Amino acid sequence: MELTTHLIRKSFPLLTELELQNEIVECSTLRAFDANETLMDYGDYIRYVPLMIEGSIKVLRQSDDGNELFLYYLNGGDTCAMAFTCCMMRRKSEIRTITEEPSQVIFIPLQKMEDWMGQYRSWREFVMTSYNNRFEELFSALDNIAFLKMDERLLRYLASKSRSLGQKMLNTTHQEIARELNASREAVSRLLKKLERKELLRLGRNKIELLLEPEALENWNRE
Repeated sequence: MELTTHLIRKSFPLLTELELQNEIVECSTLRAFDANETLMDYGDYIRYVPLMIEGSIKVLRQSDDGNELFLYYLNGGDTCAMAFTCCMMRRKSEIRTITEEPSQVIFIPLQKMEDWMGQYRSWREFVMTSYNNRFEELFSALDNIAFLKMDERLLRYLASKSRSLGQKMLNTTHQEIARELNASREAVSRLLKKLERKELLRLGRNKIELLLEPEALENWNRE
């Protein structure tokens, strides 16, 4: 797929200035990724800011003891606020980003990102909106850990994954879910079987089929 101003307008409607759209086309790189590819890893220096055209990317954070925790998903029209921060502060990455499905991503050079902050109003608003959205998701992740029971965290995780991928058939393993929720595989397997008995999902080999829409799944324990 060729990067065009039409594609920029479609994917990033907040970026309204034509000159900015043209600059993005001229200076950025459009790349395609298969599922399960790592775009950014712990300790990397980030010299480009990713803008999602299509697909789904999960963002993970690693604790001091080496365990990983799922934070949020990026989809078409999104960018990673944590990548912005690392770029502008010249810091190494504290996150890992992995494609959940085939994805297309624009990479913006660091210097252009900084120049556009003072040059284009719509870029500043896009960056601030992205910061706000990601911080809300981070707060939600913290709330999930601090205030929700494990079965509620699991339901929200599955709902978020389903919403990000746009489908109710999830190709994943109990071990992967346990790792991203920082829980034991045994506990996750036990809860998944419990949810299957309640007819909320159906378990298969390395896949889980949700039997409810994501919003209904998230709110199931509140009923």
